[in-house]
Amino acid sequence: MNRIGLGLGCLVLLASGIAAQEADKPTMTLDDLVQLFSWDFDQPIQTEVVDEGLIVLFGIGGNIVASIGEDGVLIVDDQFPQMIPKVNLAIAEHGGGAVDFAINTHWHFDHADGNIALGPAGTWIVAQEQSTEMMAKDNLINLVMTNYKQDAYPPDARPVISFGERMTMHFNGGDIEIFHVGPAHTTGDAVVIFRKHNAIHFGDVFNNTGYPFIDADNGGSIDGMIRFCQVVLSKLDENTTIIPGHGPVTDMATVEAYVDMLISVRNSVKDLIDQGMTLEQVVAANVTADFDATYGALAGPSGFIDRVYTSLSK
Repeated sequence: MNRIGLGLGCLVLLASGIAAQEADKPTMTLDDLVQLFSWDFDQPIQTEVVDEGLIVLFGIGGNIVASIGEDGVLIVDDQFPQMIPKVNLAIAEHGGGAVDFAINTHWHFDHADGNIALGPAGTWIVAQEQSTEMMAKDNLINLVMTNYKQDAYPPDARPVISFGERMTMHFNGGDIEIFHVGPAHTTGDAVVIFRKHNAIHFGDVFNNTGYPFIDADNGGSIDGMIRFCQVVLSKLDENTTIIPGHGPVTDMATVEAYVDMLISVRNSVKDLIDQGMTLEQVVAANVTADFDATYGALAGPSGFIDRVYTSLSK
């Protein structure tokens, strides 16, 4: 199985099957995850041109978008420090130089660890203010059947620009709008709209590799995921190019179907909770049966249901 670029949702489900046999829930390091999922940091970056001056880079971790033009280079998300030399090379092959700005869609390691290489090199890092706070401290990410300990980033790898609900950057001949719509995948999610190109990077609020992961132990929620998507979709049109946090570039119809899935699963789980069912009973109820063919190809839905149940029970 190719695990390059898999979202945390799929990693949660894959790890569940591996760790479920252990009596005690382990806490993993990045080295543990690299070994567990056979990540190869030596594998080259793959690129896709969205529009003139806007490319997507696929590697290990979340998708990267790069704006390249007369003002310099701005990227959204930055994967891992081991990937940054390859990211720089791919950008150079498309006419760009050093990365001037890096926007983190959220604080999770597979989207922001590249800060550790970029920050000391002079890149200005941008994030929503709650993500900025999370990056300044140690955090435990509950991956359902295992935990991941994400250490605080060094000061020179943290955002130097933070925002609350919205900010706009005027860069490479167009407006780049950055929005936060409340807790969703995490407490500090941001989406980035490139108005000149009619394209958006959704971060992990939209995962195009399978069922999403909701970091319910760190403020994420299924209701927030739904609201976030609905608000952002209202700012787009049918021709907008959608870059998900993970998975292939897609279109509005795919995101709309994803939101319909979120709503359906949310309502089904809430009904069962109201009937007094336990988590185990809800998982056994198979409420995702109509969606597994689309979203369960890499792994089953149990981890997703766990996080939905947890967020609705809080």
